Amino acid sequence: MTAQATEHLLLQMQGIGKEFPGVKALEGVHLSVRAGQVHALLGENGAGKSTLIKILSGAYTRDEGEILFEGQPVDIRTPADAERLGISTIYQEFNLTQHMTIAENIFLGHLPKKAGRVDWSTVRRRSRELLDSLDVGLDVDMLTGSLTVAQQQMVEIAKALNRNTRVLIMDEPSAVLGERDIERLFDVVRRLQASGIGIVYISHRLKEIFELADEVTVLKDGRYVDTRRVADVTMDDLVRLMVGRDLVDVFPKRRTKPGEVVLEVSGLAQPKLARDVSFSVRSGEIVSLAGITGSGRTEVARVIFGADKATSGQMRLGGQPYRPRSPRDAINHGVALVNEDRKKEGLLLKLQVFFNITVSGLDRLARYRVLRLKDEKSLVAKWIESLRIKTPGQNFMVVNMSGGNQQKVVLARWLSLGIKVFIMDEPTRGIDVGSKAEIYQIMSDLAEQGVAIIMISSELPEVLGMSDRVIVMREGRTVKEINRAEATEELVMQYAVGHEEAVAG
Repeated sequence: MTAQATEHLLLQMQGIGKEFPGVKALEGVHLSVRAGQVHALLGENGAGKSTLIKILSGAYTRDEGEILFEGQPVDIRTPADAERLGISTIYQEFNLTQHMTIAENIFLGHLPKKAGRVDWSTVRRRSRELLDSLDVGLDVDMLTGSLTVAQQQMVEIAKALNRNTRVLIMDEPSAVLGERDIERLFDVVRRLQASGIGIVYISHRLKEIFELADEVTVLKDGRYVDTRRVADVTMDDLVRLMVGRDLVDVFPKRRTKPGEVVLEVSGLAQPKLARDVSFSVRSGEIVSLAGITGSGRTEVARVIFGADKATSGQMRLGGQPYRPRSPRDAINHGVALVNEDRKKEGLLLKLQVFFNITVSGLDRLARYRVLRLKDEKSLVAKWIESLRIKTPGQNFMVVNMSGGNQQKVVLARWLSLGIKVFIMDEPTRGIDVGSKAEIYQIMSDLAEQGVAIIMISSELPEVLGMSDRVIVMREGRTVKEINRAEATEELVMQYAVGHEEAVAG
């Protein structure tokens, strides 16, 4: 935890309620934020966190309760109302214009004028000052679209500071970052805290809460559960408050031994980040590809799935040469990819649950090119029940589901096809603790049924808890294979960042 927050109370939300047609999204929710405080907001997907911050940012209006800012009642009905109070929100999906420069984005909608013209010298100078205050060395004339995700996040923070922000809401800010970028983010959060800004920090990664937050408020099923000082709680306490039960063992125990080699990769390379990758995975085995951002893990997954072409190397599937011409070819061979970004690449968000589950296997549900609707409904019902997908019905729009249930829909699609090799790229990113445990159990069940699983994850506890073997990658190459019994976070990271000589020493 960082420096102690002051006693100056900036924001109070008391008895907040919000109802949508047929759904009570929030009821009796409280949140208080002090100047110089990092206040974590926790809860499973569907707990009401997003609704609460949308009320605070002016995207929604509250139906019940009161909001006080510096002790005075305020009415936040639009984003402009929130901005006038000094409340800014940085969402997971950044609100930046890619074809504009950094400076233009920072001042978007607030361009200063001099003699009737935009004062570009002030725009550039002030933008440099804001980035310097965050210790970010970027050229303010660079196009935002050329930046990394981590750099774009810093531009979002600079943009918020340019609005004279008093309360900054950060929604899953580390979800798209690698280990090194997360440390950089933490440094910036501490810097903002030291300047007196109150921060509402939303994250599913409990470890971050203990590193950053002063206080934590927990929501469950749209209701307020409790607010605690982080110094007074344990990780088990927070899990119990969030899910309403103890999670004795998040990672399931598997007793079956891996079988024959299903997929073998040898000397694989592709034009972007993969240079020399070799590993194998057996039936009933979970093998993790570990490494920092830019190590080439996702690029390897795309080659195996047929989304990108290899420039050299060989692959064998079931002992036979394997070189997929396309994702459809890979699927026909029994290989599936659960994408890192399920919203952009894994789901048809504005379509129903049933279509998302069956879209990749419609030909199997057709007879004489006529879709058998009864069989389709039966198949979808089977997977909704089997994976415990929380949905009002098969016609429910996927965009309105929680992250955990969206991920289950993706899994249901591939399971309905009888896949032999699952590639799971960040399978629990942005998913709450309870849903993570369910995803882990599904993965374990698949392995016990003989499915071979390749998992890519940036969360080392997840890598260590789920893997039979860990393949560490660095700069496009596989540099170390570590068995489950020998793997530790320190050992994995030493090879991932190139300090293996320290291990030998």
